[in-house]
Amino acid sequence: MTKPRFGKRYCFAAIMAAALIAPSAWAQQAEPAPKPGKPINAGDVLSGELNAMKGGKKRAATYQIISEPRRLPPPNGLCDLETGPETFQLVTSSEAQAAQLKNFIGKEISVKVDEVACAQDAGQISEAVITKWSVVTKH
Repeated sequence: MTKPRFGKRYCFAAIMAAALIAPSAWAQQAEPAPKPGKPINAGDVLSGELNAMKGGKKRAATYQIISEPRRLPPPNGLCDLETGPETFQLVTSSEAQAAQLKNFIGKEISVKVDEVACAQDAGQISEAVITKWSVVTKH
């Protein structure tokens, strides 16, 4: 009577599978928690790619900067995120501001932040909202 070879092959396959899966599981456990972004306060400069956001006909033109994570000053804190927001909605207060940003859509831009808060309204797509700002560099 011959011994089935299935047992040895099965054991070898199981050992190989465990050897391949285990390092990735260890790597996931060893990853440190993400660090909060550096803080952003009134007067600081925020840089990132500018995107246009769709809005209603009566709403002011709205744009979004995608940047590195930045913490907001209290009481806003981290906007319920581990690292701080990465998307910042720029709200325009005039046609001149909207026209100024139009040329930078899809490009890197830097703005001086004068007033920032966490997004709270359902219509806000970004994680944070900058209501007062000014362009400081043109790329």
